[in-house]
Amino acid sequence: MDKQSIADILEEKNQNLLTWLEKQDPEKWQKGPEGKWTTGQQALHLLQSIKPLNDALSMPKFLLRYKFGKANREVRDYETVVQRYQDRLKEAQGRTFKGSQNMKVPNLKEKEYILTRLQVENKKLQYKTKKMSDKNLDTLILPHPLMGKMPVREIIMWTAYHIEHHTKTLQEKY
Repeated sequence: MDKQSIADILEEKNQNLLTWLEKQDPEKWQKGPEGKWTTGQQALHLLQSIKPLNDALSMPKFLLRYKFGKANREVRDYETVVQRYQDRLKEAQGRTFKGSQNMKVPNLKEKEYILTRLQVENKKLQYKTKKMSDKNLDTLILPHPLMGKMPVREIIMWTAYHIEHHTKTLQEKY
């Protein structure tokens, strides 16, 4: 998937999420299905996953290369990344990444801030994606807590799907 297509899909998935969250009854922000995250926690989780990616992509590329190495394989396409993520989710059997365990329940006053931050971080990621060279997108790798090390292009495509995954969960269960 080329850079512009990745930026476009990030925009589309994020807009779908934000539109749904803005239309949702404010009373439901702090509620969720029994034993599951609240709507606010879902949004906070997405913010917690995109912010570190943007932070990493702001670092000098040589530091990323030094810290995590270089890709030793071809970049997978979007559908393959999605399928691998779905497979890994099944293997994880509902376990949650350490950073998202015991997550606080954001109150309604925090909703606007979280949604604004999601929008800003998504725009930053789109910008960084378009600005980064194809070589760096394909050869630099970053660690993913569930998927292991992934080329940057794949982790950005995964981010788009991650937004879609949580949007679908919200639409179906909240």
